Amino acid sequence: MTRLIFRGTGDSMGVPRIYCDCEVCSESRAEGVNRRLRSSLQIEDQDAGTVWIDCGPDFGKQLEAASLRTLNTLLITHAHFDHIGGLAEWADACRWLNKQGIAYAPSEVISEIVERFPWLVRHIQFRPFDEPIMLGKWQTTSWRVNHGKNGYAYAFRFEHVETGCTWVYCSDSIGLTDEQQKPLADLDLLVLGTSFYHEPFAYETRSVYDVVEATDLIAKWKPKQTIFTHMSHDIDLRRNYALPDHLQFARTGMIVRL
Repeated sequence: MTRLIFRGTGDSMGVPRIYCDCEVCSESRAEGVNRRLRSSLQIEDQDAGTVWIDCGPDFGKQLEAASLRTLNTLLITHAHFDHIGGLAEWADACRWLNKQGIAYAPSEVISEIVERFPWLVRHIQFRPFDEPIMLGKWQTTSWRVNHGKNGYAYAFRFEHVETGCTWVYCSDSIGLTDEQQKPLADLDLLVLGTSFYHEPFAYETRSVYDVVEATDLIAKWKPKQTIFTHMSHDIDLRRNYALPDHLQFARTGMIVRL
């Protein structure tokens, strides 16, 4: 069995925003229903061990919440700070544990990371993720997706070689081309980033789909189940958005079994 555990469900700034006293941020400081660390996903698999997607600045807190001191494999979607800000912390952990971390990322992502933080390679082995890799019995592929004004990111598709179960993690995307949408068709599970319910800003200034746009696209892609992540303080988990049964918002610590 494979378990997906949502350790971070927030966008680049997380919730609460340090400057913000909106209803959602205020609630997150009090009851904490809407408290969201930067987006990451823990994968627990009997064959692959502990696999982690993205390593943002909240990585240490997320690892503590998981009662872990290390992990087997890291996958990196792109080189923005909210997705790699914890690499220094992980490298330091690897140094003290006298082990080398293993991180897979597309070559252009590795180049960006190493250019900015060249010393990381002393403790983390960055492996190109340009061709499919095997994680346990999951054949895993990456493909480049549009990230709006923020350039590009990568999405990951997982297909189990025995059961045929397929799922995708696509945290940062907008304006996907027809070619970029093809791996999203007919999935068992789609994990998709949606920062706002209905984002009011000009399209050319945006970087992630909103829930309204995603809902329309999901009707085309037809996944059996969709979970929204990468949420800003616009999303209030106490509110009833009347989503269809096969769509839901991720919650911190939420577990999905595959």
